[in-house]
Amino acid sequence: MPKFSLRRLLPPLAALAVAGTLAACSGADKEPEYVEKPVTDLYNQAVDLMNAGENIDAAKAFDEVERQHPYSKWATKAQLMASYAYYQEGKYDDAIIALDRFIQLHPGSPDTPYAYYLKSLCFYEQISDVGRDQKMTKLAQQALEEVVTRFPNTEYARDARLKLDLTQDHLAGKEMEVGRFYLKAQQYLAAVNRFRTVVDKFDHTSHVPEALYRLTEAYTLLGLTAEAKKSAAVLGYNYPGSDWYDDAYDLVERGVTDPESNNNGEGNGENNKSWLSKATKWF
Repeated sequence: MPKFSLRRLLPPLAALAVAGTLAACSGADKEPEYVEKPVTDLYNQAVDLMNAGENIDAAKAFDEVERQHPYSKWATKAQLMASYAYYQEGKYDDAIIALDRFIQLHPGSPDTPYAYYLKSLCFYEQISDVGRDQKMTKLAQQALEEVVTRFPNTEYARDARLKLDLTQDHLAGKEMEVGRFYLKAQQYLAAVNRFRTVVDKFDHTSHVPEALYRLTEAYTLLGLTAEAKKSAAVLGYNYPGSDWYDDAYDLVERGVTDPESNNNGEGNGENNKSWLSKATKWF
């Protein structure tokens, strides 16, 4: 995750020193709630709470900065800091609401790229395993793409691109899981649709070799020999060293649909794969 400079959101050292002195003098007195205070006192109190790991209290304290001093420069900074405090606590919904508000109110702020990036992280860190609904993965993908599109030359965009690759792989993994389920249930056409989605829409992910093999398997079980050979050929052409290709070769040449039984090496010589050159065009 790129380092976001919180320093520029902190008050000057002199203000910190004054705030520390004031806090020391009044620490023993219990102040009434919502008593108006100087903006630097409120802001420094919120920063101290966040540094102490009291993120929810810190977010509320940052909100108080804006409530009491809405036209201060610290109010704008406090809005973003409250979002960050919610994010640190894992209160992603609250963070997203606060970030959307910041973006709407301050579209030209130098901190707006970070606001978009932090919003994308709120979705990204809620991505669940492939066995569950992938709504958050899709929301993370959309938010990360927005960071890349809006701020392409920033460090946030560079990190977003890396995370986009992971979201793509995750979504492909979900398609593969569903496709395997359909294949096992002998719903071969439904399985083909899932595996084709992986090959067509997630062609840069690690799941493509298996998807091509599973297509070969499904087509073979459907009796579509020509389509099975084309799938296997594309697999061999793009991933010639893959174990999935050896399995696909055994499948189309010998009708072996169990990869576990394909380890005897029979029929795997290069001379026996001459059919490959006849079907390397994409289907």
